[in-house]
Amino acid sequence: MHDDRQLVEARLERVLRERIRPAIHPETVSLTVEIWSTSGEPVPVAEGLSAQTRPISAGTPWGAPWGTSWFKVSGTVPEDWAGRTVEAVLDLGFTPRSPGFQCEGLVYRPDGTPIKGLHPRNSAVRVASPAKGGEQVHWHIEAASNPVIDSDVPFMPTPLGDRATAGDAPQYVLGPMVLAVFDETVWNLVLDLEVLGELMAELPVEGARRWEILRAVSRALDALDLQNVNATAQAAREALAGVLAAPAVPAAHRISAVGHAHIDSAWLWPLRETVRKVARTASNMTALLDDDPDFVFTMSQAQQFAWIKEHRPEVYSRVKQAVADGRFVPAGGMWVESDTNMPGSEAMARQFVHGKRFFIEEFGVDNEEVWLPDTFGFAAGLPQIIKAAGSKWLLTQKISWSRTNTFPHHTFTWEGIDGSRVFTHFPPVDSYNCEMAGSQIAHAARNFKEKGAASHSLAPTGYGDGGGGTTREMVAKAARLRSLEGSATVEWEAPAAFFAKAEAEYPDPPVWVGELYLELHRATLTSQAQTKRGNRRSEHLLYEAELWATTAAVRTGAPYPYEALDRLWKTVLLHQFHDILPGSSIAWVHSEARQTYARVAAELEAIIAQAQGALAGAPSGTGNQAAETDAADLVFNSAPHGRGGVPSGGAAPGTSAGASVAPTPREGGGFVLDNGLLRVEIDGRGLVVSAYDIAADRESIAPGQAGNLLQLHPDLPNQWDAWDVDAFYRNVGTDLTDTTDLRPDGTGVRIERTFGNSRVVQLLSLPADAKRIDIDTEVDWHETERFLKLAFPLDVRADRYASETQFGHVYRPTHQNTSWEWAKFEACNHRFVHLDEPGWGIALVNDATYGHDVTRAVRTGADAGTTTTVRASLLRAPRFPDPETDQGVHRFRHALVPGATIGDAVREGYRANLPERRVAGANTVTPLLTVDNDAVVVSAVKLADDRSGDLVVRLYEANGARTRTTLRADGFASDRSVLTDLLERPLADTARPDLADDGLAITLRPFQMMTLRIPRA
Repeated sequence: MHDDRQLVEARLERVLRERIRPAIHPETVSLTVEIWSTSGEPVPVAEGLSAQTRPISAGTPWGAPWGTSWFKVSGTVPEDWAGRTVEAVLDLGFTPRSPGFQCEGLVYRPDGTPIKGLHPRNSAVRVASPAKGGEQVHWHIEAASNPVIDSDVPFMPTPLGDRATAGDAPQYVLGPMVLAVFDETVWNLVLDLEVLGELMAELPVEGARRWEILRAVSRALDALDLQNVNATAQAAREALAGVLAAPAVPAAHRISAVGHAHIDSAWLWPLRETVRKVARTASNMTALLDDDPDFVFTMSQAQQFAWIKEHRPEVYSRVKQAVADGRFVPAGGMWVESDTNMPGSEAMARQFVHGKRFFIEEFGVDNEEVWLPDTFGFAAGLPQIIKAAGSKWLLTQKISWSRTNTFPHHTFTWEGIDGSRVFTHFPPVDSYNCEMAGSQIAHAARNFKEKGAASHSLAPTGYGDGGGGTTREMVAKAARLRSLEGSATVEWEAPAAFFAKAEAEYPDPPVWVGELYLELHRATLTSQAQTKRGNRRSEHLLYEAELWATTAAVRTGAPYPYEALDRLWKTVLLHQFHDILPGSSIAWVHSEARQTYARVAAELEAIIAQAQGALAGAPSGTGNQAAETDAADLVFNSAPHGRGGVPSGGAAPGTSAGASVAPTPREGGGFVLDNGLLRVEIDGRGLVVSAYDIAADRESIAPGQAGNLLQLHPDLPNQWDAWDVDAFYRNVGTDLTDTTDLRPDGTGVRIERTFGNSRVVQLLSLPADAKRIDIDTEVDWHETERFLKLAFPLDVRADRYASETQFGHVYRPTHQNTSWEWAKFEACNHRFVHLDEPGWGIALVNDATYGHDVTRAVRTGADAGTTTTVRASLLRAPRFPDPETDQGVHRFRHALVPGATIGDAVREGYRANLPERRVAGANTVTPLLTVDNDAVVVSAVKLADDRSGDLVVRLYEANGARTRTTLRADGFASDRSVLTDLLERPLADTARPDLADDGLAITLRPFQMMTLRIPRA
């Protein structure tokens, strides 16, 4: 037989495009359309429904950027359509671009009941089946003219991401708005041919199955009258019935499909638009669930459910019923799909506390899976948090985006820093927006790395990022793929059902230890520095507010601000979403975030001031005072370690805070700071050329090198501007060594530099009683596509270094022996990085930065020592998606701590982020609780969320060693204490802590986190 394969395949493509797909709607009549627009914020539904409209016709431009238009459509079903299926096809001006990244709409009945959402792959709304002749259609469409941010030329700067610069030019041209006859037979023929054509393209040419399908397709096309497709579609379908009925082989890969619409809580749209995106998608999905009994849809992010409940109660009632039916599945158990690298220990824990509690209270669902398909890498402390929340499974897809190394597993056990393990799955379909395309299904089966040991994978199916969800076409394709020879099998299942099957099938999977590092999007640790500072400050203010509000409630009977703290936590958790905290959203999002963080800080400062004032016995109208206020009498210490004679969690009269030694002139220019513990030399360039540890008789700075060195690099990644920094940025750099001012400033040394269009002012100081160099940096930043680093070349030989992460620290190599090590050229830390040789170490602590890099070089000559350079990442200036990223003034606080142990690094990191507070008053405050081992850090002190009055304490071992401590809680019944999960629920399988010396004897394994609940005495 002659090889006519390409001829038939090309024929199929053209006939589908030009004849069969257009025949799905063989008859149409135009609807009457009217419009009313607002360029401001969206109006309530009632206002939109009652607005005065004007006529508009297809071809008319509409929609200013970020505006809302209300369309009113009306029409009559023709009499001769009676008994047929009729639907409206409503084209808002859709482009070929994917759903979620352009205009969208939600259709309402005149009474305000939502019907379904509109997007370019889902623009049909069913009128009736069968229809009645003369039936009237009167609908309203709330249409969002969200501009296209990511244009056809990728990553081009655009003013459209900010209302202030977006202008008011119409973004869309109205398309046809029609009533149409829906020919279900033709629609099914399209899907038959698409599924077979897509499968055929994935099968080997030499295999019989490919040719069997090809011949069936050829016969079907022969059976079709191209001049009368609707009349002959059934005959064409019958020609395909045989090949569609052939079952899959028993060894076929098995795919659990779950309907999905990964909706970014903010990204190329603001938060307020996500509220509407979620409502549109949920409306579509509940309608689709009604149409297909096998379909299952899942949605994560408790915040998004809460938005529907608050803003679209009619939609929420349908969602809630579908959840009760087991068809609309709340997934993940987190408040949002957050970043997991940068959130602090408590914040990461509270993502689960608030997310799981919402799902439990609203739906009775206690999630065991964690659902984070799009998060940019996973911190090594996360498995312990997952287990402590009562979950045991993790799903993500993003690691498949890594550019250097291919991750070796799709199903495996992930082990965290404390030894906690979670069963983890990476869908081999390599997408969280699967469309049930034959190429995707075949890729999942080929790509699956556990072949021979396991056979299950999961495919999140539906349009996402900007929402939209699963379509009826995807559901129909999945039905054809349930068992089809040559293909993997497809079955709709909830995530928990998949995980249960996968874990049972693969009880002893391979183990991956440590962080799941994404070899991409490394710059998200630095972009939008003010957003990151707002997050860090908010986390620590929340810790302080809980600590002092709890202490005041117990000691003075002051009311505990349950509602305010709940609301503020949820606000901060929302802004940890994986495109907000990472700095990869449009200007509108980050501008709004800065305002939100300011409001959060003001409210938390007020809570702290009120509680401390009550504890201190402060006169009416007084509260927290700045550290330098002469009238202050008491020092409040929020840090988890005692300092200056004030215990952790207590307050006492304190000595003058922050006293530093005065600088003296240095021979050859510059200044010297010497407190008897550390001698620091700052040369005429304002660089630290010596940081000498006097007790250890040891120099910190590498010979011939200088610390406090600002370095500027060009920074134009190949793509993903706000997300990425590519390794080649290191090839070119400028050391900023010129000064415009260098002089004593009080007890510090002031250094001023200018470069490009920017200016930096630093104050270097040395505390009188600490082995620590404080570095305060203010940058007025007006560069573009530049990367600013703060470097410290250290005389230390270390093969690895420690970076703080949630509830501990993670070690990374300083060398680049393998491609896995080379790829980690930019990494995340929380409050510190630390490196050491046996017997001596050094730490760099910070109050707001996350990105850093560590490199090493062996010096030549007689010395032949090793220089290990630690660099903190300060600022970037990408132009997409926010062309004004980080322009303006920024402040950073760092400290270099020579001679530091890992315990010193922990203590100094907390000191930098939880400064002392000085309050007028005379009442010494005894801490509510104490621990007698500095290696044990208390990360939360609060009253139980159930308002029982119980004390909840969370603590962890911070140094990475097995540790014992005694915890004493003043005024509480330690003998009735219980261990709990993160949701403050007693652990049924764990004994009570041992009693010892009027307290609790606690033993912790390295990095173990523990939550205790202690009733009042």
